[in-house]
Amino acid sequence: MFDISKLRVDGKVKLDEIDPQDTTEWDGDRAEAEALTVELNQRLEALQELLYAEGKHKVLFVLQAMDAGGKDGTIRHVLDGVNPSGVKVASFKAPSKKELAHDYLWRIHAHTPGTGEMVVFNRSHYEDVLIVRVLGLVPKSVWSKRYEHIANFEQLLVDEGTTIIKVMLHISKEEQRERLQDRLDKPHKNWKFDPGDLVHRERWADYMEAFEDALAKTSTKDAPWYVVPANRKWYRNLAISEILVQTLESLNMEFPPAAPDIADTVIPD
Repeated sequence: MFDISKLRVDGKVKLDEIDPQDTTEWDGDRAEAEALTVELNQRLEALQELLYAEGKHKVLFVLQAMDAGGKDGTIRHVLDGVNPSGVKVASFKAPSKKELAHDYLWRIHAHTPGTGEMVVFNRSHYEDVLIVRVLGLVPKSVWSKRYEHIANFEQLLVDEGTTIIKVMLHISKEEQRERLQDRLDKPHKNWKFDPGDLVHRERWADYMEAFEDALAKTSTKDAPWYVVPANRKWYRNLAISEILVQTLESLNMEFPPAAPDIADTVIPD
């Protein structure tokens, strides 16, 4: 069985000591991994239906990565086939003027899941201790307090019945270069290229330091972070599928009981 605990953050983390190419938690080959991922997707589909039907639990899946880290691809491949009526994706871009007029968690809270729902955050409230920190959009005296805010915010969600799964897709700088170049070289991918990505790429080391602090300071028992080596997309998909399936299975969900006296019910012509 895939040991997801090996990917979980517990205390300080050094990203340069985690190989983005690593696949050691999987002892099979790529073809076997892809076949298992299909099976896990089917299991995830069934678990999501159970989550929706039972209507007791809420699941928040947070995805963070550097540009071209594979967030969209993860959502597309791992959640393929899952019923969209019970799964929502919230993508957080630069805040609007209205959002900036409120505290930085205001826009986040509105997108958290209700009972029976799974919500995926494609980027998240962590941007306020990542890009905001690296680009100096607010002073250190402001962003340095946000780790505690975020931990408390997530604990509030947990206490109110939300299961939180947070994943950092860990790619190498060289892998990012290849993916960004691919967007330039292939015309049908040109639309995905943002020149601003190069500005963030120049601050790679600063982002790695910011990620390390965010991971260490906000990975808790109730809202854990997982660092998934993501250079190999097939391994990324397998690892995240395992994390989601194992977490949902741990909720021990059950379908609600059928309405009474339906055994003899016959649908009329």
